[in-house]
Amino acid sequence: MKPGVTRSNSGIEDISWNILGQTYVPKQKSKNSMAWHATLPKGTFVPPHIHPTQDEFIYVLEGRFDVILNGVEAYAEPGDLIRLPMNVPHGIYNKTDQTIKCLFWVSPTRRLYDLFWALHNLGPDANPADVVAVSAQHEVDFLPPEED
Repeated sequence: MKPGVTRSNSGIEDISWNILGQTYVPKQKSKNSMAWHATLPKGTFVPPHIHPTQDEFIYVLEGRFDVILNGVEAYAEPGDLIRLPMNVPHGIYNKTDQTIKCLFWVSPTRRLYDLFWALHNLGPDANPADVVAVSAQHEVDFLPPEED
């Protein structure tokens, strides 16, 4: 990792990914951690999944962030930090009419940077089965949908 400042209106190497309708802008990447700014429009979400090799954190900047943590519903508001230990199932949701802005980071980075490129390259209308398969190849495991 090079020392320096990543400006508020840009990411490293001017990268901006579209991940499941959300915008992710990487701010920092090293072997030990990766951080990205995320913008989640209303109605967007990431279904329950597990990071078996990473701890994940979300610092909420704007909006109300709904989460499912190990099967329990919770929420976070500006200034709150969401802690997602490795191997704990979690899903993230914007159930409001406002855009959510937050800072994510994971430790260690592992294959997440490559996963975001792969998901971005699948395009905005990606087949959910492709998203699940590509994610599993990059150490993120989606849980099967709950039965009614």
